[in-house]
Amino acid sequence: MKHLLLLFFLFLMFENQAQSDFSVKIKHHRDSINGAFKDSSTSILDKKYREKFTELAFYPANEKFRVKAKFKAIKKAKVFEMKTTTKRLPLYKAYGKLYFEIDGKALELTVYQSQDLKNKEGYEDYLFIPFTDLTSGEESYGGGRYLDLRIKDLKNPVIDFNLCYNPYCAYNAKYSCPIPPAENFLDVKIEAGVKAFEK
Repeated sequence: MKHLLLLFFLFLMFENQAQSDFSVKIKHHRDSINGAFKDSSTSILDKKYREKFTELAFYPANEKFRVKAKFKAIKKAKVFEMKTTTKRLPLYKAYGKLYFEIDGKALELTVYQSQDLKNKEGYEDYLFIPFTDLTSGEESYGGGRYLDLRIKDLKNPVIDFNLCYNPYCAYNAKYSCPIPPAENFLDVKIEAGVKAFEK
């Protein structure tokens, strides 16, 4: 009985440590983003918004929205023009699909590869996941949010919605941003990551 109690307390200790590490990682990530938004040399905000900026609004960090997924490559996908908030039509290709569950609900997201970025040094393995969900246009930006992955991440894929971010055009109309394809609508509330920006 004593051994069982010891194992139980050790389990709780490691679980609490893991939760603490997760929270610290998310806080560090958010502090870095807020720092970039405040810094005039890196901020994408108009000066009038930057001068009063303090921090972005985020959902509380939640491990429920950090989920393991299964990846399936899409073979012989065709290059297509992804719609944006302007007339710009960047070229993308569907790289594969991620399958996962949230609250027992089966979900999937298509992962895309930019045909321009894959030829740019440092971005050869960069992958892009634009998506919308039931918070879009309510608590989060109506034009959807983004996630990034690297090809190596697909060996043991984990989708961490706590790291999702808004397109630049959510903060500044001068930018041209990809619009998430309809197939990447998630019929759940992704209450994680960044919220809508209030100007």
